[in-house]
Amino acid sequence: MDIQTPFPMRLVRFRLLQLVLLCLLGAIVAMPASARMVNLPDFSPLVEQVSPAVVNISTKRKSPVADLPRNLQIPEDAGPLGDLLKRFLEQAPGMLPPDALPDAESLGSGFIISQDGYIVTNSHVVKDAEEIIVRLSDRREFKARLVGTDERSDVSLLKIEATGLPTVRIGRSADLKVGEWVLAIGSPFGFEHSATAGIVSAKHRSLPNENYVPFIQTDVAINPGNSGGPLFNLDGEVVGINSQIYSQTGGFMGLSFAIPIDVAMNVVHQLKEKGRVSRGWLGVYIQEVTRELADSFGMKQPRGALVAQVLDDGPAHKAGLRVGDIILAYNGTPIIHSSDLPPLVGNTPVGSKARVRILRNGKELDLLVRIEELPARPQQAEKGAQPEPSNREDSLLGMQLAPLPTERARALGIDHGVLVQSVTGNPARAAGIEPGDVIVMLGNRQVRSVKDLRQQLERIGSGRTVAILVQREEGPVFLALRKP
Repeated sequence: MDIQTPFPMRLVRFRLLQLVLLCLLGAIVAMPASARMVNLPDFSPLVEQVSPAVVNISTKRKSPVADLPRNLQIPEDAGPLGDLLKRFLEQAPGMLPPDALPDAESLGSGFIISQDGYIVTNSHVVKDAEEIIVRLSDRREFKARLVGTDERSDVSLLKIEATGLPTVRIGRSADLKVGEWVLAIGSPFGFEHSATAGIVSAKHRSLPNENYVPFIQTDVAINPGNSGGPLFNLDGEVVGINSQIYSQTGGFMGLSFAIPIDVAMNVVHQLKEKGRVSRGWLGVYIQEVTRELADSFGMKQPRGALVAQVLDDGPAHKAGLRVGDIILAYNGTPIIHSSDLPPLVGNTPVGSKARVRILRNGKELDLLVRIEELPARPQQAEKGAQPEPSNREDSLLGMQLAPLPTERARALGIDHGVLVQSVTGNPARAAGIEPGDVIVMLGNRQVRSVKDLRQQLERIGSGRTVAILVQREEGPVFLALRKP
């Protein structure tokens, strides 16, 4: 026989459960906000601790005076307004003295790294400055001297004449983890010592024209004026220098980039010791290995840095690297993206030997390269005029091809190839080939003529993808051409 709980007893238990739940809910509501959000850090002690070592930087630059057009033609029927404009242009050259326009001013941030007045900031904060003013948190102001600057890393070192200054503690950006909390202090739009916080969104970001800096990406609110300011971890150590933002409006949009402090301090030490920065140089132009290119090279997945050009007499040329080699590792560090390679090479001591693992013709090889110093202006192929039209010779895979004119070859610094006069369809269009391209290599073979190119393509099976190297005004680039 089933034994059932009497209805009144069940009701009592239900009422007791309701009472317990209400008590728990009341306790949670009454709990302090700080206790309810135990996972969120309290930044106030950190801000109080590190703020004194963060400075505001203002600069003065001479405003350029634009030259007025001297051959401006005023229509005869312009009326009284035309006569007024003519008289103004006649008198304009002597109207404004050289110092009539006010000096341009800019604002930025920085941080003190030594008690005797060494300060780190961004190069673009103090670029072309005639006067640099550093303002401390206690409202004292000093004129700063520029010790040295390195535009490639966007780091500058300043010096003010003072002692006993508060300093930051330098951390290790290599120890940062994605998702870690970070704090920025700076002067956005001139509002001094503004603190903003967020997390590390990504590491080792590569930005256009910034080959030697593996940026830290954060979602910390950074705006104009924050440049040069420190990025702190929760231990109060500087792990980066706030440098750039990604924005379509000029304001913060959730993408901020900081220079890793490991990179910055290497630059600072060199600027302090010798006033300039030396970097390792491999002497190659590289590009990303796409899925299509990986397939053409017989790789299971895209990885590494594809060598598109080897500069004459450079370290790579002397070591035997070739166009079409794929660099898979550098001194034991795997190269996943092509952007991984330049920072590794740049940080290599000049004169030392580096072990480079490459993929060539489906086989992995190790080469030893003696690293040289990066020249001020690395050698580049000469840029010439657009290709002169020549008589059409042949049509192949959606391209109109012609022999390479001597003038064009000389301008591009090459001695062989086939000129693409026009692109008429696929597969050339799908591969990204453009009019004016010069095809210099197919797979791992040089292209000497249209006939040579045709014969090489005939040896490739239908449906296969092959890497094709083209030379452009801006440099060489590999493309993936799929044969129908």
